[in-house]
Amino acid sequence: MKVIHTRNILPALLALCIFLMSCEKEDAMVVDRVEAPVLITITGVSFEASEPVNVTATVYELDKSGILDHTVGIDSIPVANLSLKIVANGIAMGEYTTDAVGKVNLTKSWGELGFASPEKGNAAQLEWSGSYKGQAFTKLSRVQVK
Repeated sequence: MKVIHTRNILPALLALCIFLMSCEKEDAMVVDRVEAPVLITITGVSFEASEPVNVTATVYELDKSGILDHTVGIDSIPVANLSLKIVANGIAMGEYTTDAVGKVNLTKSWGELGFASPEKGNAAQLEWSGSYKGQAFTKLSRVQVK
């Protein structure tokens, strides 16, 4: 007959208890997700060091009323006169307003984005922030030196 010693079982029981206790649901860890109020598309992501950075963002509201009808689908409606605050690598670029077709254009030099002598691979993170129908949003994008 084989004898089982308690000193061999105790570490396994302790590990099992710790595992079971760590599996409790914690409501404080849950993060509410809210869909973005607008869709933002960005054009212009890579530029030569000698040329200015010229990035265009287009802001759309999505009309989902026809989502169940395959002949209609989701419609993208440009958002005019929307104020956007633009920040590049923590440096405020200013506030811009979308035009009649929902576009806003950011044209800056690499120096204004924080690169005194830009080199290939340098990148700036852009934050496009605003509020639409009472809901705040931020879109992140990046521009890079070719």
